[in-house]
Amino acid sequence: MTESITIEDVYQELKTIERKMVTRDDLEALIDSVEILSNPKTMEALRKSDLDIKEGRIKEVSSVEEMLSEL
Repeated sequence: MTESITIEDVYQELKTIERKMVTRDDLEALIDSVEILSNPKTMEALRKSDLDIKEGRIKEVSSVEEMLSEL
């Protein structure tokens, strides 16, 4: 004899599927990461920024206006 399936069973299975699904936000973040990692100029700029931070070439900025005045 087959076991009957309730609406609650279906609901719980759908909730399990939902928890495992990739969301639109996940996909957008992945696409952004791939775009950054595949752009040599961007990656070089990030490497230079990391080096600047490691070597202490940083300046604290407390406002957008202060940041823009540096440009």
